[in-house]
Amino acid sequence: MDITSLIAQLVGGAAGGTAGGKLVKGSDLGGLGNLIAGAVGGVGGGALLGSLIGGAGGAAAGGMDIGAIAGQLVGGGVGGLVVQVVVGLLKNKLMAK
Repeated sequence: MDITSLIAQLVGGAAGGTAGGKLVKGSDLGGLGNLIAGAVGGVGGGALLGSLIGGAGGAAAGGMDIGAIAGQLVGGGVGGLVVQVVVGLLKNKLMAK
């Protein structure tokens, strides 16, 4: 994994985590919490999607492959959203007791 893929996954995950905190009732961790949970999930989700697609992190003809970067952003966004929602729901459910 190169630095471009990692940055795309972090950005996608942060965006997905922020969206998840706003979209799913009861999962909000606050602004910074949503960002952190989303970014962590984004790296995992982007790496998982990249391994499923195969070769999504590579470069084409010596330059950056925009399709691979877009795939990393989408994978990171979905992974970030899922992790943020799960962590937010669990945390808020446990703190309510």
